Amino acid sequence: MAQWQKTTIIRDNGEIVEAQAPVIVSASRSTDIPAFYADWFFHRLKVGYSAWTNPFNGVKSFISYKNCRFIVFWSKNPKPLLEHLDELKERNIGCYIQYTLNDYVKEGLEKGVPSLDERIYTFKRLVERLGKGRVIWRFDPLILTDKINAGDLLEKIENIGDQLYGYNEKLVFSYADIALYKKVKSNLEKNNVNYREWDIPQMDEFAKNLSELNKKWNYQLATCGEKIDIDKYGIHHNRCVDDDLMIRFAHHDKALMGFLGVEIKTIESSLFGAEQIPANAIMLSDTRYAIKKKDNRDKGQREFCGCMVSKDIGEYNTCPHLCEYCYANTSKETAVKNWRQAKETNWMSETITGK
Repeated sequence: MAQWQKTTIIRDNGEIVEAQAPVIVSASRSTDIPAFYADWFFHRLKVGYSAWTNPFNGVKSFISYKNCRFIVFWSKNPKPLLEHLDELKERNIGCYIQYTLNDYVKEGLEKGVPSLDERIYTFKRLVERLGKGRVIWRFDPLILTDKINAGDLLEKIENIGDQLYGYNEKLVFSYADIALYKKVKSNLEKNNVNYREWDIPQMDEFAKNLSELNKKWNYQLATCGEKIDIDKYGIHHNRCVDDDLMIRFAHHDKALMGFLGVEIKTIESSLFGAEQIPANAIMLSDTRYAIKKKDNRDKGQREFCGCMVSKDIGEYNTCPHLCEYCYANTSKETAVKNWRQAKETNWMSETITGK
């Protein structure tokens, strides 16, 4: 766990308490904040703090936003963010969006998301507002069932990839590893989805075919949290909370660069030619580059997760997308109940759930 700077806040009820003050916020791996809780989140950002309940022990803690310099949003429908992006700009807070844009429409695995056409349109609008590269396409997870084979998944990816061409730079994917996630397994069985597990040869063959397909787009291809090594196909292990992207998009932010341990250098020329640029340099322009002086990886994440340290502010059992394979909801009924309760507070509660 990251040891964020501690501070004190004054709660809505007047109580003074201690709070974490993270620099990087993840919003969120645990629920879809942009789709369902954007108004709540931006209200709490304005107030200056929110509360978070630990899912394992039920203890409530507090997060101050006074040091926040960058937010990574995760969503299957980030359309509501469009009306809030100016607020981030006013606060000099950077962001990018991990946009899960799947096509399980025919199979009914994601009943709560908008139509595919609408979601693709939202992707393009966000790119027009934020800039290319700040909206990252995820097809995640790749699920095999009695109705979906690997060839079907490639066709779905090709359809979306063609429509995103010119707007997208990267495709992140993961193979559904159902046996490792009890909630996923339970939800699929409860919803009568006849799933199939991927084996190594299938994964390798799919990666090879995806790499061939990608020749017409030249997207960066990356896997999320996967053990399998498919670098031979030009597919790399991803960092979803990625300090390299933060450097690219917010290298002007001295406070953020200081936190990330980044040094910005200008390329010097002399009678003997331009200086040698280090192999690990992140190019910012023809004349400037960045060097990371420390490892920002979050050691508390899964073994094959490359994410850097961040504070996730979401809570489980709060997302009413109602995806059949959801890892974050114990039950659809609980998620809908919590979402409705949050709405009843008019998004004024300290917590996502309104509790």
